[in-house]
Amino acid sequence: MRIGELAKRAGTSTRTLRYYEARGLLPARRADNGHRTYDEDDLRLLREIRTLQDFGFELEETRPFLECLRAGHPAGDSCPASLAVYRRKLAELDDLIGRLADVRDQVARQLAGAEEAAGGAAAPRCEMTP
Repeated sequence: MRIGELAKRAGTSTRTLRYYEARGLLPARRADNGHRTYDEDDLRLLREIRTLQDFGFELEETRPFLECLRAGHPAGDSCPASLAVYRRKLAELDDLIGRLADVRDQVARQLAGAEEAAGGAAAPRCEMTP
């Protein structure tokens, strides 16, 4: 299939596909007339990229998953390098969740202090002027 059809089937743009090609994530084969040609395996790679990016993975973090698929494995996450990326991402998310929990606790303390200072009554509504 040609680049336009692949982009349509993958739900992305041809510009994005060319970017992935330039980054070495998507192979580009050329027909005799110079047009890029793709197959179902390429569509599978694109779907893997999109799924991982939807989960918050950076583009470069998708590389081990793609290499795993290219090596003939049934899933992109069935190789040790992919599992290592999962572990790093989970550690990153756990850290972020911890930091967000700390911020939430600080905001809750600020709110409790402000309510106590106001005598437990709801604070008066503040109007903002343009």
